[in-house]
Amino acid sequence: MAEPVLSIQGLRKSFGALTATDDVSLDLRRGEIHALIGPNGAGKSTLIKQIVGELRQDAGEIRLQGEEISALPAEARARKGLARSFQVSSLAPEYTVLQNVVLAVTGAQGRAFGFFRPALSDASLTGPARRALARVGLGAREGVRAADLSHGERRSLEVAMALALEPAAFLLDEPMAGMGPEGSARLTELLSGLRSEAPILLVEHDMDAVFALADRITVLVYGAVIATGSVAEIRAHPEVRRAYLGEEE
Repeated sequence: MAEPVLSIQGLRKSFGALTATDDVSLDLRRGEIHALIGPNGAGKSTLIKQIVGELRQDAGEIRLQGEEISALPAEARARKGLARSFQVSSLAPEYTVLQNVVLAVTGAQGRAFGFFRPALSDASLTGPARRALARVGLGAREGVRAADLSHGERRSLEVAMALALEPAAFLLDEPMAGMGPEGSARLTELLSGLRSEAPILLVEHDMDAVFALADRITVLVYGAVIATGSVAEIRAHPEVRRAYLGEEE
């Protein structure tokens, strides 16, 4: 089997007597969407913060394309190819759609950002930005302020900002949050097509979207992995059904 794009082995994180991440291991393989699910308080956010470099784990290791990245700051991990979209919007609302994506590209390239006018004439910035916007269906909206987008368009813009980085792996934190059925269906179709460009670690509460998208699912409860498997395996897993899906055997 080929080496995983992203590998997490034995991650632990405690806050005093509370163990938030309890010996978590999972991986992300090429061409797949791997969903991470669990009830509120399961430790998903703490795990994600360790993967992206916002929190330092107490033990364990994180590898991206075979390289140990556990000691790198978040910015360096992004430049290595780990692209993240946030549960809470990280957009600059007064900037245009194109300007938001150019900002993301500038940061990923490790370049200091100056003024938009010269930046917007730099093809090395606008080229990746426009390709990403076209990919998510926002090419015709590049001049619109982010504040004037619909909720669904803002989520798509966040995906475009991640896509413009040409990442090795996507980490998407609840992209369906606040979406209605129509918006969720559009975003589900978009994400399904992205897995061939870079694999996706998807944190999501919308189980319809998870079951429609995931090649594999890992279930986290009280900071520990209780199961990893296909959609069919997770649906049938008795402990998952009790702990998360709210079903009795």
